Amino acid sequence: MDFSEPQKNIEQLELKPGERVADLGCGVGAYSLAAAPLVGVDGKVYAVDIQKDLLERLRQEADRQGWRNIEVVWGDVERVSGSGLADGLVDAVIMANVLFMTKSVYTTVAEVKRILKGRGRLLVIDWSETFGGLGPQPGDVFDKSKARQAFEGNGFVLRREFQAGDHHYGLIFQKN
Repeated sequence: MDFSEPQKNIEQLELKPGERVADLGCGVGAYSLAAAPLVGVDGKVYAVDIQKDLLERLRQEADRQGWRNIEVVWGDVERVSGSGLADGLVDAVIMANVLFMTKSVYTTVAEVKRILKGRGRLLVIDWSETFGGLGPQPGDVFDKSKARQAFEGNGFVLRREFQAGDHHYGLIFQKN
């Protein structure tokens, strides 16, 4: 169950036809599938995750829905160059429900910065609290202020905040 709304939240990123976007820690691909129609046939969604079974599920769902612009990529966003994507490849990055699981936040931030084009956009969505046993343990919640500090301290500018669901926050950054 996901208490955030990928279709609604992805609109905050203002994706355009032809753009390339990386969904880091894509899981089953709710955000990848939401981004695919926005970037269109001339665009590309790179769905990156370390769990091969989730990538296979996403590949099957993308095929079922007819999205040929989603490329699943096995990668580890907690390692330098771990996403397997080229420097400055993407116009936008999506990180939904990733920070609370990340052990090496600053390496992950560096990886986002590396693959993102200059002035590229970043959508961060994460849990603002635990809820009924779902989501992270209370000590693992990566709150909004920590997210801001991690990205703003590494060359990103916060453009806006938004409510990303009952138990999630949303932030839009731009790479300087």
